[in-house]
Amino acid sequence: MSAQGFRDHDNALELLRQFVRRPRNVEQCELCGLELGEAHQHLFEPSTRKVLCSCDACVVLLSGRANARFKRVPRNVRFLEDFHLTDARWDSLMIPINMAFIFKSSPEERMMAMYPSPAGATESLLPLETWSEIVQHNPALDTMEPDVEALLVNRIGHSRGFSAPEYYLLPIDECFKLVGVIRLYWKGFSGGAELWKEVAHFFTELKRKAVAPAEGAHA
Repeated sequence: MSAQGFRDHDNALELLRQFVRRPRNVEQCELCGLELGEAHQHLFEPSTRKVLCSCDACVVLLSGRANARFKRVPRNVRFLEDFHLTDARWDSLMIPINMAFIFKSSPEERMMAMYPSPAGATESLLPLETWSEIVQHNPALDTMEPDVEALLVNRIGHSRGFSAPEYYLLPIDECFKLVGVIRLYWKGFSGGAELWKEVAHFFTELKRKAVAPAEGAHA
């Protein structure tokens, strides 16, 4: 091989090395660095309310024990078709927008209500008496796993008179995904048309993934 041939060969190898070293847009386990597929598990750290992408091995290793730092986030999304919540009872929760998620926080030892905003997830005071009444009328909420499952309420369309309210019992990571959508797309005072298009898409996909609770699991 001529000197020019060696140089061309070396140049080709260097280009190949650069291609191999070029970072790919793939998700990794945030605990061990293993490359993850599009469908992967999540862990939740209750003390920080942080959701972590995780491989199966880290999920098994780091969750499931008493007093573990992390909890495995379940995958089932349940659409609560027969959920009972009057306008008056919703108003008594004093949540400033018609969308919120409610979950039991182990570190706080209480139920917490949060609503998505341009600044992120914002906490709203949740009167315990009112929550107890909601559970009484909706026994499915008794099955909600602390920290990692939540009740997601969407009454945006209902408040504007063009759709029924929606209620989901779902993994906590879906709630924070919704928070991320609102933070990313919010513009101006009211959010903008693009934001509400993305929010509508989020709930369309959520309902597509949802299953109805087993018979007897809801009022």
